[in-house]
Amino acid sequence: MSADYHQHLADGERVGGGYKLVLPQRLPSGAAGSQTGKGIGSSLEFMDHRDYQPGDDLRRVDWNAYARTDKLTLKLYRDETVPHLDILLDASRSMSLPGSLKAQASIGLAAVFAAAARNGSQSHCLWLARDGCTRAANGHLSPTTWMDLGLEHGENPHKALAINPPSWRSGGMRLVISDLLWLGDPLQFLGHVAEGASAVYLVQVLSAQDIDPPELGNARLIDHETGLALDMLLDAGAKRRYERRLARHQENWNRAARQVGAMMATVVAEELLPEWRLEDLVKRSMLVVE
Repeated sequence: MSADYHQHLADGERVGGGYKLVLPQRLPSGAAGSQTGKGIGSSLEFMDHRDYQPGDDLRRVDWNAYARTDKLTLKLYRDETVPHLDILLDASRSMSLPGSLKAQASIGLAAVFAAAARNGSQSHCLWLARDGCTRAANGHLSPTTWMDLGLEHGENPHKALAINPPSWRSGGMRLVISDLLWLGDPLQFLGHVAEGASAVYLVQVLSAQDIDPPELGNARLIDHETGLALDMLLDAGAKRRYERRLARHQENWNRAARQVGAMMATVVAEELLPEWRLEDLVKRSMLVVE
């Protein structure tokens, strides 16, 4: 990861320190955390155990059970909720489009949300969608310690989810950061993401080139992910057709998000950086000013 990317992680963590995540109105019960639900029963009523996961509060560890089994487990209590955020970052090549700020904006936003989660006493974990979904090195720690964030892989998040789905925290919140510029069924993808989640956030990161491609005349287009080349005439008519298709594509994603109850926002990298303009994420009820 370049020093430039590391700086955007540091900037995102700093900016995110001024926000908190907007929690779902109805939180799941029966899992460990710092938030107490409204169901019948005392929050001190023991219910069950589950395996320890990186980022969990060590005060919840059942040390007696560890002494017997040499395995870390957490005590679960009735009506307590999991304050946890799983972040899935699209690590495909389209996210590092040459001449754009998509990569910097995307990893910076992941840091923003991780810091906002920590502000609300919530744990987090960063996952990378590449050749399958894998946990980022140090993904449960401070964003400035995250490693191996190269956005240079060939699979889109939908395929990565099918190859190797992440072991997301049941009942937690989930965030997907991607340009969403791939073929596939948005509802099917979001259905998998939303399964077992208390809330789903979807942030589409586009570049200025994605929104408003230039008219180049006769040009050779090269797919940044596959390397395939296509010779075509990029005139005003082709530009209008592209804009219409992009609008339909985004509406499909917005419709699917509404169907699964996800909150969706679209940001343009060059408008987000360098001032870190997060007003739209606040309006979309994803973040709240601390």
